[in-house]
Amino acid sequence: MSLSKPIYSLLGVYLEQLFNHPVRTKSITSSVLAASANYTSQRIAGYKKINQESVIAYALFGFIFGGSVPHYFYQTVERLFKRDMKFRRFFQFLTERLIFAPFYQLLSLYFLSIFEMNSHEVAVANLQKLYWPLLKANWQYLSIPVLLNMSYVPPMLRTITMSIVSFIWVVYIARKRRRLQERQARDSSS
Repeated sequence: MSLSKPIYSLLGVYLEQLFNHPVRTKSITSSVLAASANYTSQRIAGYKKINQESVIAYALFGFIFGGSVPHYFYQTVERLFKRDMKFRRFFQFLTERLIFAPFYQLLSLYFLSIFEMNSHEVAVANLQKLYWPLLKANWQYLSIPVLLNMSYVPPMLRTITMSIVSFIWVVYIARKRRRLQERQARDSSS
């Protein structure tokens, strides 16, 4: 019981910040979760030395794009599809899957590469190799969590809910990107 009071207090502070400063709170949360997911991915891969540039790139992406872009997307979708509209949740879901997911996947792959200090050409090359396989995997594995999020989670909490789901997704993306980079390094040294 003694542990629950600090947890409830922390949750109360978080919800208060989320209500009063939604974009800032979501951005910081997304940054922490993205960096943690990248770090976790590297540990799972068995890396003895953590690639700090990659962790920082994920944190930076989460901070700049991870809170703000989904926040404004979910707000727009709520306004776009009125409450009395028939099949409202279905259209919100389709909009997320067919418009937002492809755009956000492109944004994340490109800027993660740029934030890791790669050139525009390298970022585009990585994007060309990873975009379609990752988008298909996104549609395959994240559609049910997205549907549940859009159907049952209040709009204010959707970004944080998807950030938590995205923790696992970021571990997956980081692993895919790292394999591509290792393959490119082997090919260039041969």
